[in-house]
Amino acid sequence: MKPTNKAKLVKKTLSSHKKPNQMPASKAQGGKGLHPRNVHGNGYDFNALIAKTEQLSPFVRPNPYGNLSIDFADEQAVKTLNLALLRLHYGIDYWDIPAGFLCPPIPGRVDYLHHLADLLAEDSAADTHRNRPQAKPTKGTKIQVLDIGTGANGIYPILGAQTYGWRFVASDIDPLSIANVHTIIDRNPSLQGKVNLRLQSTSKAIFNGVIKSQERFDLTMCNPPFHASLAQAAAGSERKLANLAANRLAKGHATSASKPTAKLNFGGQKAELWCEGGEQRFLLDMIDESKTFALQCLWFSSLVSKKENVTPCYNALQRLGAVTVKTIDMTQGNKLTRVLAWSFLTPSQRQMWHKFRC
Repeated sequence: MKPTNKAKLVKKTLSSHKKPNQMPASKAQGGKGLHPRNVHGNGYDFNALIAKTEQLSPFVRPNPYGNLSIDFADEQAVKTLNLALLRLHYGIDYWDIPAGFLCPPIPGRVDYLHHLADLLAEDSAADTHRNRPQAKPTKGTKIQVLDIGTGANGIYPILGAQTYGWRFVASDIDPLSIANVHTIIDRNPSLQGKVNLRLQSTSKAIFNGVIKSQERFDLTMCNPPFHASLAQAAAGSERKLANLAANRLAKGHATSASKPTAKLNFGGQKAELWCEGGEQRFLLDMIDESKTFALQCLWFSSLVSKKENVTPCYNALQRLGAVTVKTIDMTQGNKLTRVLAWSFLTPSQRQMWHKFRC
């Protein structure tokens, strides 16, 4: 049997990545590898942050190089820094998370959103007859985004709503996480009407039970659980604690041998840190479910922390008939991760989506 035109298109699209587990660096990179539109590309202005959030002041001190910084192994210091960043750069008055939940690094989180904005811009600027200049990112409430596993911090809806004016549906399987994000929204007038929270009642489901019939999303996004078990997550936390302690010594911060069980500065509950099968199983399940909603979502996407998980995802997407698959490398300091994005719509269908929806 000869392959269909769609099958040929899929094969051509995927074959452009001869080694999908070795992604080239994104062309759109600013300071520290961050996106050019990322306001954190040149580091933190601690004087401006303290002026906006006075409670950050006790945590800020010069490092051995004479630059102001905080002890990133100090859980309260990191959480207060996040609040200061959200106040100074994103117009958020109140933000807090319960003890033990993930405290996200804001520069890396907003980078994901900037790259997704570029993805939408590429579609809207596409022209089959001639090349057009890069379009500006689409802003405003016409864009609807689904955040899978928003956590107690709700960081993606917060940053996306404040940076681009997008509307969000944010889901999670943990009622406490949903309740905390609800409190954050209630205490920030600028977020009113921009974020719709949904509790995922089925632990094995991702899109099912969240996306309603006739509902359309321009983007879906996710930061999937990294580990395959609680023991693996605990071991990973211990390694990070050791690395943080080493960094503290290198930067001239005192360490205390009497606190070997200090909490990791970014915490993490079960649903945030691990799931059966780990990141790869979660990604493959997400990809399988995405096919059911192929016509309701313009672009699906997820972070992929482990490079070796990319190839299985590409294979699954090819099997399911994804038309376009893209990967985008993201760098923050020494940390490298990547965004996997896919669409079941042809380029012409995506252009029509933008014409009549955006």
